[in-house]
Amino acid sequence: MRVAQDLIKQLEELYETYEQEVKDKSKEGLLTDSTARTYLLHSRNFIKWCKNDFIPGGRNSN
Repeated sequence: MRVAQDLIKQLEELYETYEQEVKDKSKEGLLTDSTARTYLLHSRNFIKWCKNDFIPGGRNSN
């Protein structure tokens, strides 16, 4: 784990708020579905990286 567990918990709580805001903006037509998915994917990957569960480019490495 790259950061303390209490920080991970805070990040996950903040992510839930962020996720809802992105979904709301998408429903309002301010974000396309593709853009909303991208925002959520990359922010979730950041949290996974903090938990040491994600390596950028890892899928492409041999």
